[in-house]
Amino acid sequence: MGAQIEKIKFDEKGLVPVVVQDQETGLVLMMAWTNKEGVLETLKRKELVFWSRSRGELWRKGETSGNVMKLKKLLVDCDGDTLLALVEPQGPACHTGEVSCFFRSIEGEIPLIEDNITFLHRLLSTLKLRKRVMPKGSYTANLFSSGIERIAQKIGEEGVETAIAAATGKKGQVISEMSDLLYHCLVALVYLDLPLTAIWKELSSRHGGSNGS
Repeated sequence: MGAQIEKIKFDEKGLVPVVVQDQETGLVLMMAWTNKEGVLETLKRKELVFWSRSRGELWRKGETSGNVMKLKKLLVDCDGDTLLALVEPQGPACHTGEVSCFFRSIEGEIPLIEDNITFLHRLLSTLKLRKRVMPKGSYTANLFSSGIERIAQKIGEEGVETAIAAATGKKGQVISEMSDLLYHCLVALVYLDLPLTAIWKELSSRHGGSNGS
């Protein structure tokens, strides 16, 4: 890896920006700075280690909060002056408790539009957090406590209701029931520790295949 380290163009202060992305969902989580020592520590620990410009020292992401970022792959851009860390987050990336540090519009304190693919990623991260913390009064936590049989039962129920709504052409109900179905399917994935990327991989293997799908 030494030869690859030499390809990184650190700035005049010996730093390089690191963009952090969830390797499973593609959601951009945060951006921070690191130096050569931080890169080496990151590769050694397989967890993100940054350089604090305010404190003038290295710091391991999640060292106090427990929300570490497990490194899956570290990439360098074409110019060599920016790194991309693909990670498996163990909790929210932002100190505010948000899944990603990028949760506000530049126009102000306005949440980002939630009718895009990033909402699915944020939902998945929230489900993982519910499984880990198991907060009282949470419907999701109750599902996890009930076990996979109950989760599977809910998938069956929602699947039937989705099919009926589709067959009767009731578009509003289709959206509602399919939302419930998707939610419970994601709960099952999290319960079974199956990554969402496994679904993308399976769909990709079918796309353009010999079966014509």
